[in-house]
Amino acid sequence: MASQHTTELRQEAVRVALTSGLSRKQVAADFNVGFSTLSR
Repeated sequence: MASQHTTELRQEAVRVALTSGLSRKQVAADFNVGFSTLSR
């Protein structure tokens, strides 16, 4: 079963993906979210 992520966690993951210079693949792994989910 997929875990439910809080709105705050999702917003933080997007912020990090956009501002950190890390790859989206790395950010997705760090936040334990799917790459395709983060890309949306």
